[in-house]
Order: sequence, then C-alpha cells, then structure tokens
Amino acid sequence: MTDSSLERRRFLNLLLGGSALAAMPACAGAPERSLRPEVRPAQPVEGIVSRAGLGGDIAFAVMDMRGGNLLEGQGANTPLPPASVAKAVTALYALEAMGAGYQFRTRLVSTGPVVDGVLRGDLVLAGGGDPTLETDHLAAMAAELARGGVRQVTGRFLVWGGALPFAPEITDDQSPQAGYNPSVSGLNLNFNRVHFEWRRAGNDYTVTMDARSNRHRPAVSMARMQVANRSAPLYTYRRSGSADEWTVARSALGNTGSRWLPVRHPELYAGEVFRTFASGQGIALQAPMVTQAAPVGQDLVTHPSQALQEVLRDLLRFSTNISAEAVGLMATTMRSGRPASLAASGAAMSDWARTRYGMSSARLVDHSGLGANSRVSMGDLANMFRQAGGAGTLRALLREHPFRDRNGTVIANPGFDVRAKTGTLYFVSALGGYLSSPGGRDLAFAICSADLARRARVAGSGSDRPDGTAAWAGNARQMQQDLLRRWAQAHA
Repeated sequence: MTDSSLERRRFLNLLLGGSALAAMPACAGAPERSLRPEVRPAQPVEGIVSRAGLGGDIAFAVMDMRGGNLLEGQGANTPLPPASVAKAVTALYALEAMGAGYQFRTRLVSTGPVVDGVLRGDLVLAGGGDPTLETDHLAAMAAELARGGVRQVTGRFLVWGGALPFAPEITDDQSPQAGYNPSVSGLNLNFNRVHFEWRRAGNDYTVTMDARSNRHRPAVSMARMQVANRSAPLYTYRRSGSADEWTVARSALGNTGSRWLPVRHPELYAGEVFRTFASGQGIALQAPMVTQAAPVGQDLVTHPSQALQEVLRDLLRFSTNISAEAVGLMATTMRSGRPASLAASGAAMSDWARTRYGMSSARLVDHSGLGANSRVSMGDLANMFRQAGGAGTLRALLREHPFRDRNGTVIANPGFDVRAKTGTLYFVSALGGYLSSPGGRDLAFAICSADLARRARVAGSGSDRPDGTAAWAGNARQMQQDLLRRWAQAHA
C-alpha cells in the first residue's frame, strides 16, 4: 500500500469513524477475537428465521457458483430494498462503463493568459466528479499553482460542479443531520461533510465548523451553527442562497463533542477551502462564485483521483454513499450522456442490470441503496454475484465478512470464508456476496430482512437512532450469520 493510500485510509477513518453526540463504552479486557467455535450440525432454516423474530419480509437465495443451481431460497423472487448491497451493482456498472483505470480529475483552469505571474482572467476550480477529493488535495493544488508562478488573479474566482447533475440530497427521508445523506455534485469535498465541534464555555458554547483533514483544519463560514434553547428537534437545517444554516438543541450537547454534518453547497464549500490555501500561498482570490458554464481555458493544475478500482474498493469497504452516487452518475454519463437527475441515472443502471445480468426485478432509484424505494429480488442479486464472481473482479473488491460470537467478539477462524457487502437502513438489513465452504465449494448468496411498516413509522423522525432499530438490526445480523453457517455446513 502506498503512502498516499495510507493517508487516505487514515482520513476515511477520521471522517467515517463515527464521532457523534455520545461515545459507546468500551469493554475493558475483552479479547478481540474468540476461538473457532465447535462444529455443530447445520441448523434448520425454519428455526433460524423464527428465532430472529424480525417480522416483515425475510428473503434469501444461495446458489452454487459453478452450476448456478439454487440450493436454498425463501421469498427469492420478492423485490425488497437492497440497501447498500446496491453498491455492488454500481461497482460492476462503473467498471464496465469507465474501466478499472479511470481517474477523476479536478482542475484549476485559467480563462486568460498568465503574464509575469499575473493571471489576466478568471481562475476556475473545476470538478470532474471526484467523490474522494479531500482538503489535503486542495492544499496541494494551491501550492502547485504558486510553484507554477501564479502570484495574482485579476478576475473572478469561479467554482464549477457541472460535470455531474446536482442533487441537494440523496434521499428525502433521512434526518437533516445525517452525514451519509449529503448533496452530490461534480465538485465534492470531504464526501460533502463539514466538521462541527462544540465546547462548553461557562454557560454558553463555542462552536466551530471546519473542513479538517489529516493535516489541515481550515475554518469555513458557508456552514453556520447556532445553539438553540430547546430539547427537540435535535437539529434543524435551512439552505439559504449561499450558506448551510444549522441549529442544534443545547440540551443534547454536554461539555464537548463533534460530528460530521452534510454539506448542501458543495461548490462553495470547496471554493472557500481552496481560497484559504491560496491565501496561504500569497495568492489573493475573490470570494468563490458558482458558474454553470463549463470552463474553457488553460489547465494550470490537475489533481487526479486514485484509479477507479481503488475508489471502488474503498467505496465497498466504507460504504460511502456519495462515492457510489458520483461513480454511478459518471458511469451513466459515459454510457449515454449526462443524466437529468439521480433518479434517471438509477433507472439507467436498472436497465443495464436487467440486460447485463438478467435482473428482471431491478428497480433502483439511486446508486448507493440509500433510497428505500429501490427494489430487487434476492434471487436476482445472488445470480448477479454468481455471474460476476467467475473472473474474481467483484469478489476481490469485497472485504472479508467478520463472524462474531454472542458477545460480539470476532471469531478468528469460523472455518469458512465470506466476502460480502452489507446494507442497513432503518428496519432493513441486507447482505450479499460469496461463501467458500470448508470443503472448497463456492456459493453466491443474498439475504434481506425488511419490516417496511415499522420503517415508515420512523423514517424522517429526526432521530439518529430511532427506538427499536438497533436491537432489530442486531437480530437481523445474527440471523444472517446463522444462515451462512448453515450453508457452509449443509453445502460443503
């Protein structure tokens, strides 16, 4: 792994590691991994499902990789929300349309000549759809601009995100503070999340909003926070013409803490952060202005992303929704032209999935699976994994799925290997991928539990964790483990 890859993983862990209003207590002295469990006869499916007590719909399909036979199934033809397992479809869609080596490019474009260090025209920060652009990258671009001899810009400082259609949010049924539901644009920064931190100061609080990274913490003013004297709702949000306006309930803050909040003005966010770094290099820029016109001029600095294959590996590992949406939107753009909307791009991917993998049930409203109106059957998903697993491309991108004992401790050697993508929404839990049995037999599978009636009662509630969701999700994950263990034993 390269130094840049290590830095990137550190930043992903910083950004996605889950700073929230309260930290969960650690279990002192608990072992990180338990011993391999005693081998027992395969449990009957009926007992596994009934013991979970989930309600709603439970569907699964497990297939032999070589012959394609359906070995076990329940409700395998029932279309259900795939949640983040949809990202596996997106990965295949993007690889076919864009190629494993594709790189997104973020550019600094001059609309006029540079004469004796003076750029006589506008400077444009032009996004190329990169969902992985970070604060550190903008710092490096500003430094490279200065090293290239630019000392002054006479014109405007413009920001352009038109490489992809703008979506103010991925779906409209999440709480306003859900950092996993940001806007999507052709110019994105820090997964379109801003860092909010608070600290008690006497009877009041000091709050900061910044675009922090591994190396920098530039403050931003386009995202603003006010502490309000109320108990509920936890957060409120209003999108003004040039700012994200937030309030937070004072009663929820405690002494100190932080969390990442979604950004709804991504172009201005990136522009403000770049302007700070340009100033540090001695280059004074006007306040950023959004332009709808694609820039025409000379590329002064270009920042390429990692190759698509690596972007997808992190996307599937960390389940970053904005990465899935940007990758899917770019794949549609390259296949058939810039889509009108995120929903239109999701429909285009659904058409592709039906044609390419025979997924007749596929009706996907986005590329991340965050939209709960997406539908696909577990039979179609399992068959997609089977077809895509022969060459090893998708399987190689999926992470090892950990097995845990009843205390939550990772089992060091469960006796079989699972590579899979998880998916979770409120009262929806999905899992799909590959299982290698102790006897060496390769299986493809997909599982989904969905209680959509219960989900409808909590969606959009404004809570970070509605009542009952954590326990239900834990039971769903345990059922998935029990099914996988059964399949490993029964189909060795």
